[in-house]
Amino acid sequence: MKYDVTVIGSGPGGYVAAIRCAQLGLKTAIIEKYNVLGGTCLNVGCIPSKALLDSSEHYHNAAHTFKTHGIELNDLQVNMEQMIKRKGEVVKSNNDGIAFLMKKNKIDTYYGLGSFVNKNTIKITDAEGKEQQIETDKTIIATGSKPTALPFLPIDKQRIITSTEALTLTEVPKNLIVIGGGVIGLELGSVYARLGAKVQVIEYMDAIIPTMDRALGKELQRVLKKTLGFEFFFNHKVTGATNEGEVVKVTAENPKGEVVTFEGDYVLVSVGRKPYTEGLGLENAGVQMGERGMIAVNDHLETNVPGIYAIGDVVRGAMLAHKAEEEGVLVAETIVGQKPHINYNLIPGVVYTWPEVAGVGFTEEQLKEQGRAYKSGSFPFKASGRAKASMDTDGFVKVLADKNTDEILGVHMIGPRAADMIAEAVVAMEFRASAEDIARMSHAHPTYTEAMKEACLAATENRALHI
Repeated sequence: MKYDVTVIGSGPGGYVAAIRCAQLGLKTAIIEKYNVLGGTCLNVGCIPSKALLDSSEHYHNAAHTFKTHGIELNDLQVNMEQMIKRKGEVVKSNNDGIAFLMKKNKIDTYYGLGSFVNKNTIKITDAEGKEQQIETDKTIIATGSKPTALPFLPIDKQRIITSTEALTLTEVPKNLIVIGGGVIGLELGSVYARLGAKVQVIEYMDAIIPTMDRALGKELQRVLKKTLGFEFFFNHKVTGATNEGEVVKVTAENPKGEVVTFEGDYVLVSVGRKPYTEGLGLENAGVQMGERGMIAVNDHLETNVPGIYAIGDVVRGAMLAHKAEEEGVLVAETIVGQKPHINYNLIPGVVYTWPEVAGVGFTEEQLKEQGRAYKSGSFPFKASGRAKASMDTDGFVKVLADKNTDEILGVHMIGPRAADMIAEAVVAMEFRASAEDIARMSHAHPTYTEAMKEACLAATENRALHI
């Protein structure tokens, strides 16, 4: 078979790229190593983790807030088998949805490991070792990433686990030790803390979610400690872990250089992810690698080999599903001669804990480092009528605007439905709105999004109305 474009990898970047290529009239194929479509995000990442986050939040609310709402329950229990089963059903529904989209758009789907024979020939090896080859004019590499392992901390997938195994536990840990205070560790730690686990987070740096605005991490740390009993150990360097049956011992060096030991029944290693390029045969096509195992690309996401592109987690930038999707569309449109563009500064970051955390644009720390004159306005959810009604009063919205022009430079929020509310900030910033612009727009009352308006008012001559 001969194709105009072949996409290797069917995660959010890959399948979106394939759909956009097909929409643009290109004969398109997609190759997936595993027997289902959707990649890490759909199968062992974004989607299943959100399913468990929602389920565990329902349980937590039933145990801690329903009585205040006037709802009486007796003998509340966690049925892990059913919770994991529901998660699987959510994943399968999405798997089936992507398979439908491939058929709808007349995209040929191949299951097996795709690897380059040369620039325009790709070999597909299925699970039984059977091989076939296809010819392609252009190729988009979208093979994603996998959890980073520490050389001194072997993952046995039994007691010392990654996010993949954490999504299929059949019991609630008594004491879950999380190595890494980033997004994945905090989300999965939240799942099991809500269900009754004691959660201890060991972080090498001095804060959680350190790449986001520092005010967000500080507030999230406070809330997780208050509502879920999280314990945090910062500036700790993990040196090893041993599985001793039903107990795992983790050793670390504390800020004083002393050796300390932690004991738990499970250890979740969540210290980041690395690009997945094994078995692609990139050398056969002459594709050059960049820093930290990533594929080197230019501003159009094209490699050094004309006609071979790479997107998502295998290239530079944040490892986010929605970033990969935007890049998939960009490459597809570039191939047909269009002039698409992505403003990487306006790709939002989200943490799906509760309260949710979201940010877009420059952080306050970045603006200070740039020496840029800015002004800041914040509004706390404890002053929001809607948040009071739902008992979600932790958190705030912070708006950063240029001191001279009032253009919004960054928005950072922690609170109820922040993952959805951040879209308003993205739209505003894409159109280069000022804080005054948002402050003068009508926001329905009572809603959580009023906090965005109030924060903009606060950034505009300290005019917030409800604080």
